Amino acid sequence: MPNNAETLPRSAMPAQGQDSQPVVFSLYTKKKRPSDLLLKIAIYGAAVITVVILAGILIYILANGLPAISWDFLTSTFSQSSETERGILPMLINTLYIVLITLLIATPIGICSAIYLTQYAKQGRLVKTIRFTTEVLSGIPSIIFGLFGYSVFCILFRLNTSILAGCLTMTICILPTIVRTTEESLLAVPSSYKEGAMALGAGKLRVVLGIVLPCAMPGVLTSVILAMGRIVGESAALLYTAGLSYYMPKEGVEGAIQHITESGRTLTLHLYQTAMESTRPDSFQIAFATAAVLLVLIFVLNLLAAAISKVLKKG
Repeated sequence: MPNNAETLPRSAMPAQGQDSQPVVFSLYTKKKRPSDLLLKIAIYGAAVITVVILAGILIYILANGLPAISWDFLTSTFSQSSETERGILPMLINTLYIVLITLLIATPIGICSAIYLTQYAKQGRLVKTIRFTTEVLSGIPSIIFGLFGYSVFCILFRLNTSILAGCLTMTICILPTIVRTTEESLLAVPSSYKEGAMALGAGKLRVVLGIVLPCAMPGVLTSVILAMGRIVGESAALLYTAGLSYYMPKEGVEGAIQHITESGRTLTLHLYQTAMESTRPDSFQIAFATAAVLLVLIFVLNLLAAAISKVLKKG
């Protein structure tokens, strides 16, 4: 068996007849240096500070918001003038509208774009340009998306400030996240899977949809969940496009469809509006309660994503 050690040259070894043994230098000998200790302290210190700040924010919001949450708060309407109407049901419905419609538009486009870029497009300058542009789009501040959505969807397309205009704007916001994350998931699938299936006579589309995409599904789901979190927590882009109306949609299917073309504030916009511009005496209490609902909602979405990801990996 080879020895994981390095010995001195024969000329540097002790002469024969001496009792001392050859000097052995281990390849795994650890040298303790002061810089290593300082770096370790800095890393652990940064981690502790981050966790403490995050825990402090969560505890502060939940401590101020949870006492104000009740079943009536979750299932009743809101009024700026009436102190008895302080519920968030219209905002919950508007948030659900924007999340579902945006994902229905953005998810197929994003996944198909990632499949084309990784499986069909020739890997050249054009693909590199598209990927660079996508990364640039993911770093643009959301307020710029809001200004673009207001100029194009609300004014040029004459959608006015509406839930539909907000959905189209959020589609542009989350497309880079879905495309890039899905791309990385597809590229992580071993090429031997695809080569083996094609060697057995399977077509390119069947290989992509039947083998590559299912193997990358946990990553694709992660991209959708990240996009969902971006939608739920977005405020600047929706402030210009979705509006600040807090009225309930009309009853029936026709009323639900018509509500898409009407203005409607989400939970984040409701939090901002009540905290900054409301004249109600309990405005900050409502804002903290809304923030607590947002935190719980995002936490539930993350748990759901983790559970679905485990199921897909086992499958």
